[in-house]
Amino acid sequence: MPLNIPDNLPAAETLLEENIFIMKESRAISQDIRPLKIGILNLMPTKMVTEIQLLRLLGNTPLQVDITFLHSQTYKSKNVSSEYLNKFYNTFDEIKHEKFDGFIITGAPVENMEFEEVAYW
Repeated sequence: MPLNIPDNLPAAETLLEENIFIMKESRAISQDIRPLKIGILNLMPTKMVTEIQLLRLLGNTPLQVDITFLHSQTYKSKNVSSEYLNKFYNTFDEIKHEKFDGFIITGAPVENMEFEEVAYW
């Protein structure tokens, strides 16, 4: 079944090349099926790479999956533009009243950082 992803998500091109069944958000809203709603808090610096990895796995389910990407409201990313985050990601405050069937929280590459240097918890 398809992954419901935001229109114009750059990861879509790679997923289509790999024959991962995706459905743009604008088309998904016309479907008469309740998708599994999954939130993904992506803490990785390489957002698009992580998106592709997770969407590959979720695309192998027989269920339709509606994806909502989240980012930290206070942490300023050094590796992805604020325009990208504003276009494809939400903050917790923006979705806190929505209902989700599941949530994925990625790890973050903090193993070589001092505890005090980690800027998000």
